[in-house]
Amino acid sequence: MSYWFSVMKDLEGAKYPEQIAFLRENHGFSQAHANALVMYSRGSLSAKRFNTPTQFYQSVGKDQAKTMRAIFKAITTKYPKAELVIAWNQPMVKIDGHYVFGASASSKHILISPWSPDVIAAFAPKMKDLVVKKKTIGVPNDWEVDTKLILAMVKARLAECK
Repeated sequence: MSYWFSVMKDLEGAKYPEQIAFLRENHGFSQAHANALVMYSRGSLSAKRFNTPTQFYQSVGKDQAKTMRAIFKAITTKYPKAELVIAWNQPMVKIDGHYVFGASASSKHILISPWSPDVIAAFAPKMKDLVVKKKTIGVPNDWEVDTKLILAMVKARLAECK
């Protein structure tokens, strides 16, 4: 995050739309992530809705919470150094300071991500029954978690972080 804070410091005098555009065009940020970083760098705390994963789980459906808990339990059990944190109002797993897996919920599905388009592309053939995009994977709210797949993606993401 210190890198992104230094980027935002360089953009300090720019207007909000210019900062958003810069992050989207030069760093591939989504609108939501760009907004979160810009707002945080401008001192806004109002965007922060959840302090803990438990608070987040209370904001989503029962099936979504169950599925997401199972995903994160698989990761934190396999990797004892893993931290389950809230970042950008979503539960994320960090290991050795690197984001390695995250999830978000909408009304119709859960999006998961190993924080790497390359990892997603490498595992896409094993996810034919899921909605695979460049940066996210859509799973049903009541998905029977494929622990082997999740752990393999985390392992691949950690290899990128070295």
